[in-house]
Amino acid sequence: MKVGRTAVNGWLSKDQLQVQDLVRRVARERVAARAQEIDLKAEYPHDMFELIKELGLFTLPFPPEYGGTGSMLSACVAIEELGRVCYNTAYLLVVQWVPIGAILAGGTPEQKQKYLPGLASGELRGALSLTEPQSGSDVAGIRTRAKRDGDGWRLTGSKIWCTNSGMADFVLVAARTGEDNQRGKINLFIVEKGTPGFEVGRKEDKMGARGVPSHALFLDNCHLPADAMLGDEETGFRVAMAALNDSRPIIGARGVGLAQGAIDHAIEFIKSRRAFGQAVSDFQGVRWMIADMVIQTQAARNLVYEAAAAVDAGVKGKALAQLSAISKCHATDTAMKVATDAVQLFGAAGISNEYPINRYFRDAKVLQIVEGTNQIQRNIIARNVLD
Repeated sequence: MKVGRTAVNGWLSKDQLQVQDLVRRVARERVAARAQEIDLKAEYPHDMFELIKELGLFTLPFPPEYGGTGSMLSACVAIEELGRVCYNTAYLLVVQWVPIGAILAGGTPEQKQKYLPGLASGELRGALSLTEPQSGSDVAGIRTRAKRDGDGWRLTGSKIWCTNSGMADFVLVAARTGEDNQRGKINLFIVEKGTPGFEVGRKEDKMGARGVPSHALFLDNCHLPADAMLGDEETGFRVAMAALNDSRPIIGARGVGLAQGAIDHAIEFIKSRRAFGQAVSDFQGVRWMIADMVIQTQAARNLVYEAAAAVDAGVKGKALAQLSAISKCHATDTAMKVATDAVQLFGAAGISNEYPINRYFRDAKVLQIVEGTNQIQRNIIARNVLD
């Protein structure tokens, strides 16, 4: 299916431009002033969650029956504008959307009815847990074990780096359902808070993404009913994981927003400083740095919008996986490069916590790792063109 640009402003329709205008205004007027404090205190921003809930942004990428616009591109625009001023506030959308997407794609009608309306409205919060101490990118190497127990399941194992699990009403936990020595037989289980044998461990002290905590999880002979498995045993996990291709453009959108925010701060700083009798912004070397930062960010934005538009157009399979991997990899690498250059332009002030630019630098590093490391994205891209 061909993915083309719309007539208004490149990729964006009039409706999407309205979303952009709304979120940009709210980000500047109500979010920006909180960004530094959220990062410094590393505390969950309940006020920002309530703001997003009030605006109805959680519903954006999902079907109208859940109050959404059915547009991944609209979702990316919202992420970009929030991420431009506060990575952590944008992250609140992402951690809500991943479990919604998995349940929407792989869940049974009963599971969808039970969880999706609350997730879309913000009345429920969820999390997804794949990573274990010995396996991050190697999902097939998961050791957390799910064994049948009558008409239900017993889960035993441990997880790390489960973002939002401290606030979540439930966690989608990946566990192995095959034989003990069998790789790859994985399913997702809906583990609700308060389930006996399920414990959320200590909060990690993170370099970046500090406002949305990540925790270890422990499952000790945790009993779950049969309907806790997401979808069915044969296809549920595969369908849910395929949904991550649909949501991957929003990770790229976080990179675009972060890069644009770093540019904004850098421009403001260099225009207010003088050296050797002239404005810092008048030095040719500095102007070229800013030009390259803008070029790279605009290229990343176009890749992300293309991938998001492909999701909205119904593109699936290898074609979507390629677009999603390219956009995520390039946009987050761009965020790291642009944030690094922005710190350089700040000079000594760039490493001071009194200035926000070091926050952008730390958050950018996180983006190259989460939701599939950029090395894994490169594996996907190479496999699609070589194998």
